[in-house]
Amino acid sequence: MRPSPLYLEPRLEPRLRSLLDTTDLLHTLVDALGSPLNLLLPEQLADNLARFRSVYRKHRLTGRIYFAHKANRSSALVRRLAATDTGPGTGLGTGPGTRSGTELDAGIDVASLGELQHALGSGCAPGRIMATGPKNREFLWLAARTGATVHLDSLAELDELADLVRKHALPRVPVMPRLSGFRSPGVTVLTRPSHFGVPADELDELLDALERHRDTVELTGVAYHLDTTGITEKAVALEACIRIMDDCHRRGLRPRTIDIGGGFGVNYLADAAQWERYTTELTDAVLGRRPALTWQGHGYGLRNESGTLRGALGLYPAHRPVAAEAYLDELLSHPAPTLGRPLATLLLENMYDLAVEPGRALVDQCGATLARVLEVRRGPDGPDGPRLVRLEMNARDAGLEDHGVLMDPVLIPRSGGPAPADGSGSPVGVHLLGNLCLEADLITRRVVHLPRLPAPGDLLAFANTAGYLMDFNAGGPIRQPVARKVAAYRQDGTWHWRLDEQYWPLDATGAATPQGDGRA
Repeated sequence: MRPSPLYLEPRLEPRLRSLLDTTDLLHTLVDALGSPLNLLLPEQLADNLARFRSVYRKHRLTGRIYFAHKANRSSALVRRLAATDTGPGTGLGTGPGTRSGTELDAGIDVASLGELQHALGSGCAPGRIMATGPKNREFLWLAARTGATVHLDSLAELDELADLVRKHALPRVPVMPRLSGFRSPGVTVLTRPSHFGVPADELDELLDALERHRDTVELTGVAYHLDTTGITEKAVALEACIRIMDDCHRRGLRPRTIDIGGGFGVNYLADAAQWERYTTELTDAVLGRRPALTWQGHGYGLRNESGTLRGALGLYPAHRPVAAEAYLDELLSHPAPTLGRPLATLLLENMYDLAVEPGRALVDQCGATLARVLEVRRGPDGPDGPRLVRLEMNARDAGLEDHGVLMDPVLIPRSGGPAPADGSGSPVGVHLLGNLCLEADLITRRVVHLPRLPAPGDLLAFANTAGYLMDFNAGGPIRQPVARKVAAYRQDGTWHWRLDEQYWPLDATGAATPQGDGRA
C-alpha cells in the first residue's frame, strides 16, 4: 500500500489563480516565447502596497514604503510602483520624513548603480529613491546628483560622499546611516552580528562625522536591517533607534525617519497541516523510519547520527500565519523592551516617521514561473518509486532550492494533449529534473506529489516566484536563454499581456482594491 501523497499546495489569491486558470493562453504564451516563462501581475503590487498602508493608518503613523528592487529585475513592477497615486490621507510628500496632506506614495530601495538608473528611467522621482547596499563612486555620484536619499553603510562611505559633493558643487544630500549591533539596556537581548552598517556603539564617532560634513549632507533619519524574523531582536533595534534619534536631536541634528528595513516574510502555502505533516515525515525519513522523501536522502540540514537527529532544518518557513503587513502590525504592537509601551506608540509620541523596505512581501502573489514538461520516465526506484519528470528549465530559473522554499507546482495540461504516461490519472510522486547535463540540476530535491502524472507538453506553474525566486539566481549556462517576462493584467473583463519591457502603466492601471483581495 502506497503512503498518501504529501502535498504542499501553494497559496493562491484570486488574481493569480484566475491567471493560472487561463490554460489556452498560458500554453500559447509558452509556445510563442519559450520555456521557462515568467508571468508578472503589476496590479497585485498596488494591492499589496494598500495592505501595508492600512497598517500605517491603523497605528496613525506616517512614512514611506520602499520596494526592495533586488527582489525582482522586472521593469513592469517598477513602472507600476512609480504610478502609485497619491490621495487623501497621511504620509509623505516629496522626501523622506516630509509631512504633507497626501497619502504616502511608494518608494524604491536600489542597491546598485544599475538599479538606480532603472528606477529613474521607470518614472520614480529621486525623492522616492533610497540608495542602499555597498556603493562604488559612480553609484554615490548619481545618487547625490539626482537627489536620492543615501543609506550610509560606513564612515568611509560618508567621507567619500562628502568629498564628491564638495568636488562637484552638489546640493546637500539626504542621508540615513544604517546601524547594526544593537544592545538593549537592562535586557539580555542582542541583535546578531552583521557585516553591514555602522555598529551602534560607534554612534558618537558617527555623529561627529555627520556634524563635520553638515555642509554636504543632511541627516534625515537612521536605519537598520536585520537578517532575522525574530520580533524580539527587531524590537530591540527599533527602541535603540528611537534613543539614537534623541541623541541626534540633542546635538542639534533634525532626523525625522526610522527605517526598519525588510524581512516581513511571505506565507507560501495554503495549508498549515500539510507543512506540519511534511516536516514531521521528513524527520522520520532522515531517521530511517520511513522511505526517503528526497533525492538520495537529502535531509535539508538534518542528519542521522547513530539514530539521533542532528543539524537544523534549513528551510524557509513556507507556512507563516503572520507575514507581510500582518508581521509589521505585530512588530508595531509589540512592547518596547525597556520602555514597555508599544513601539508604534513611541514612534507616534516622538512624531517620527516610519520607513519600511519590503521585497519578498511586496511582490507576494505577483508572479509565477511556467515550465514545459519535456520527458517522463521511470525512476531508479523501479515501477513503484517516483517517476522522473524533466522540465524545459534549470534549477536557477526558479530558485526554490536555493532559498529553501518548498511548494508544489500547479499542473496545467495541454488541451488535446497525450494522456498521462501511466494511464491512471491518479496522484503520483515525481522528481523534477532540470534540462542541464548536470546531476545537481534538480528543480526540487524533494519528491513532489502531483494530482496525476504529467505528459510531455504539459506545463508546470511554480506560483508566487516574483520575490527572489524568479531571476535572482538566473544565468545563461550552455547558452540557454534566461526566462523572458510577461506582464499580465485584466482589462474589460479579459486577460491581456505585454512583454515586461513593453509594459507601461497607462490604460492598464486601475485603482488598487482597498483590501487587496486579488480582484482584477
